[in-house]
Order: sequence, then structure tokens, then C-alpha cells
Amino acid sequence: METVDQVRQAGVFSHVRRSVRMTAGQERVWRTNWDGLGRRLEEIEGQVDLAGWFGRQAPTVLEIGTGMGDATAQLALASPEVNHLAAEVYPAGLGQLMLWMEKYEVENVRLLKGDALDFLRDHLPAESLDGVRIYFPDPWPKKRHHKRRLVTAPFVRLVASRLAPGGTLHLATDWEHYADRMLEICTAEPLLTNQYADWAPRPEWRPVTKFEARAQTDGRQIRDLLFAKNA
Repeated sequence: METVDQVRQAGVFSHVRRSVRMTAGQERVWRTNWDGLGRRLEEIEGQVDLAGWFGRQAPTVLEIGTGMGDATAQLALASPEVNHLAAEVYPAGLGQLMLWMEKYEVENVRLLKGDALDFLRDHLPAESLDGVRIYFPDPWPKKRHHKRRLVTAPFVRLVASRLAPGGTLHLATDWEHYADRMLEICTAEPLLTNQYADWAPRPEWRPVTKFEARAQTDGRQIRDLLFAKNA
């Protein structure tokens, strides 16, 4: 079985953001809510008991890279029967997500601060997730930086191994070249099957974030992909 370093050397890089100072509101909600909702990757030992973390047994979806969290909170509010696990390396983003959760009175979200690759590889059992969502990952548009992209063949293979049969991998991007590469990589993964001929229709249930709205204003087409784990 591959080590994390071997997977990284094969071309898997997680999303990385610059550190941004938290607002007073984000700091407040971090102090009051983090211990009950979140975990830092470096503090996790062994495999995570998802049912124990959420306090219930329910379908679990992992979202990688939640930004400032508004869309994540809205998705969780709309699907209270689903456990939503939000992975982000950006503390201010996690703080803002907790503020949204507080505003919407959302209780079915848990937060992970750290590298989603390490979490998937070291702390999640096989076939433990019902879905993985990656919306608008950093496209690293310059060709010399393509190796830094999150969605690579080794990464998709890892994700597929953590999906339960029938579980879905949902990707969205506004960069045409990255979208084409995502389609190529996911199509080549034998554990996954495309649920459409190529691109999936944009789901009405996914909130339009400021980032997505800006991409639309700039004339970039949004492309969705939906693959399912084979039974």
C-alpha cells in the first residue's frame, strides 16, 4: 500500500491557502464552538469514528475546500439527514463556516482543519463515505504549476477507495482545461462510472457562491462532473 509521500510524489497535492487573520466574530465562534465541532488533523490518531464524531449513524459527505463556508452551511441546512464533513486548511474560512452554522442553526456539520489528502489516506476507513465534493479547486492555470492540482489520477483512486458502493464524486470547475483533465482522469478510474455522457448538469441545489458568480460574470463556463463508485 502506498505511503502518503508516495502518493504526493505521484502527483497529489492538497489545496493550500495563505493564512488570513480571523475577524473578532470568527475568533469568538472558534473559542466557543470549535471543541465540539472541529478537529485538527495533527491531533487525530488512527481511523476516525464518523458516527461517534457526528453523534449518529448517517450518510456522510466530505467536502474538500469549503472556502468561507456559506454554500456548505446552506447544503447542510437543506439536507439534515446527511452528515457533512468540511475539510479546509484556512482557519478564517472554518471560523466563518461556524458563523454560518450558528446563523442557520445547522447541527449536521463537522470541521477538519488540515490536509484532506492526509485525512483520506490515514484516517478514513475504506468505503466509509457516501460522497466527496470538490467545488472550484485551485486551477493552477500556468502549465508549470499543473502538478500542484488536487485532482490527479492517484488522488481520484484514493477517493474512490474511500467511497461506499454507489457513493459519488462530484467535481465542479470554471477552468476549461482543468475540467477536461478531470473528465479524463475520472473516466480512466475503473472504480468509478460517469453518471452522464460527459458533463453533468449544474445541480439546482448547489448554492451559487460569490466565486462562481464572478466566474460567470467573467464569461467562464461552469462544468460539473458526477461519478459514482461501482457496486
